[in-house]
Amino acid sequence: MSEYLDNMTGMQDGFERLWTPHRLVYIEDLQKPPTDDCVFCDAPNKSDEDALIVKRGLTAYVLLNLFPYNAGHLLVCPYRHVATYDKATLEETAEIALLTQQAMATIEATSRAHGFNIGMNQGQVAGAGIAEHLHQHIVPRWRNDSNFFPIIAQTKAIPKLLGEVRETIATNWIDGV
Repeated sequence: MSEYLDNMTGMQDGFERLWTPHRLVYIEDLQKPPTDDCVFCDAPNKSDEDALIVKRGLTAYVLLNLFPYNAGHLLVCPYRHVATYDKATLEETAEIALLTQQAMATIEATSRAHGFNIGMNQGQVAGAGIAEHLHQHIVPRWRNDSNFFPIIAQTKAIPKLLGEVRETIATNWIDGV
């Protein structure tokens, strides 16, 4: 094997590599059998402050991500325990879409976001941290908000506390879009 690697040293395949062995713990955790506890099923039974909920709808609700990529990183979840988008009802998908639009308008108005990353990871192999319960990410982005700090130091600088962000978004929620 060593002789093979020595012969390959100067070869290029067009890919850059970022070695992140610390992520293996996260990947291995995804392989564990699911438990009956679901944070997205439990959240609506708590107070908005305790669950970090910013808006409750009829079939879905919006809460802050406990492990945000940026300040104001929201999740839109149906109340019903359903794993994938194709299993959601038309009412659920319509409200998830509406709440997403309202969340974007609210964050744009309160935090002056320059853009958004919006998406759903469906299933563990697609990167869903909680694959058993559908949730859509809304990540506000600002010019120059990314740097090498998370890569080098495994640290993400979030300039506001979750409670402060929740209060700002919940208080200023824009229902009409």
